[in-house]
Amino acid sequence: MKCGLIEKTESQFVDSIEKEAYVWCEKNWKHDDYEHQHNRAQLTFVEEGYQYFHIDRKIYLVPQHHVIWIPSEKPHKITSEAQTVNLMVFLFKSVFEEEFYQNVQVFAVPPVLKEMLLYASKWNQSLTENEEQDIFFKAILKSLPNFCKESSGLEIPVPTDTRLIPVCNDINVNFKYNLDIDSLAEKAQMSVRSLQRIFKNETGITLQKYLQLTRILKSIELIDTKQYTLSEVAYKVGYQSLSAFTSSYFAIMQVKPKLSKN
Repeated sequence: MKCGLIEKTESQFVDSIEKEAYVWCEKNWKHDDYEHQHNRAQLTFVEEGYQYFHIDRKIYLVPQHHVIWIPSEKPHKITSEAQTVNLMVFLFKSVFEEEFYQNVQVFAVPPVLKEMLLYASKWNQSLTENEEQDIFFKAILKSLPNFCKESSGLEIPVPTDTRLIPVCNDINVNFKYNLDIDSLAEKAQMSVRSLQRIFKNETGITLQKYLQLTRILKSIELIDTKQYTLSEVAYKVGYQSLSAFTSSYFAIMQVKPKLSKN
């Protein structure tokens, strides 16, 4: 049983719950490393740690104090290397018709929404009917598009062209270093020009942008360990100065990097 849903097969969950919506809070979340889907829309609030959501050939990073919205019946897989992951998962049987609810959304939680979500935790795993809860959860649901100024989560595209897999793997391993475009083209067994064109067509971003995304993703993992200063993190992910790292981080995440207080 996961979030109140009964696991019928390794990837399909059966929903026998009558309630329109409910919440499931869990400390030290443990992941099942396979793709699954269910017939409720899902709002996940990452209270502590971070998570990767693998959806539609993209990997979404959802850092601490961010939420991800996943439409109903959307297959997804969850992974994380964070030391501790505390989550709140809201599951909704029906949603409003606006386009917002039909797509995956990742965004930072503003203070008002955070307070609403934390207040909702008093109904953790409660499956009994409650009028206040029904109205409150509907208010959260209705407000989401207004709280989401723009989907600003970190998305890593996954190419389908198998020739590009060694290229991505190389960048994922050697992200500390500048791109060796000739070596990458050799790995893909194509010309530099073809590699750049095909990579952009496949992923929607350039190789340089992919490197930047990978570096920022790795920096979030390092910050989560609470073992390094920001300057050390900057150096470990390939930046020569803290200011260069900060501006690159801000360009992707829309906030400046900071060390966790706890």
